[in-house]
Parts: sequence; structure tokens; C-alpha cells
Amino acid sequence: MNTRGKRERSEELYKAILALETEEECIAFFEDLCTIGELSAMEQRYQVARALHEGKIYSEILAETGASSATISRVNRSLMYGNNGYHLVFERMKERGGEA
Repeated sequence: MNTRGKRERSEELYKAILALETEEECIAFFEDLCTIGELSAMEQRYQVARALHEGKIYSEILAETGASSATISRVNRSLMYGNNGYHLVFERMKERGGEA
């Protein structure tokens, strides 16, 4: 499969996500789209990212989330050297009165 074909499918998925309007719709869509294991992994990575963003240390995060040190390290690399996706979400949630 060529790269362009993969990219078009990815963009379609993200547009579908943006079409969701409520938390309930988002939950229903992701429960249909993902396995329980995939959802659990994404939820755990998000919790790790939020904890790192809050300045918590690895041992605290491990105790709170049960994530492996490899997962914590991977998420930390994304926070430090990624595309700023986590930071964007945390900032927007803060602006809207959310948790981050």
C-alpha cells in the first residue's frame, strides 16, 4: 500500500472523530472502533501523559496507573519531542474548565 493511500484513510478517521459532538457519542464510537485492550492502552497512556504534565515522578505514575516504565518513558518522549498533541489537548481542556 502506498503512503498516500494510508494518509487519506487516516484523515478520514480524524474527520470522523471531529464529527462527534458529545462525550457519549465519543464513547460509543471508540467502543465500536477499538477493542477493550486498545481502549485501555490509550486511556492509560493519556493518564500517564496527564500525570507527567502535572510534574509527577515515575514512581507516582507507576503506582497510580499501573503503566510500565517503558510506557511512561515512551509517553514522556512524546511530551518532550512529539507533535505537541498532548499539550494542545491539556491547554484546551484547561481553557474549557476540564481537568488538565
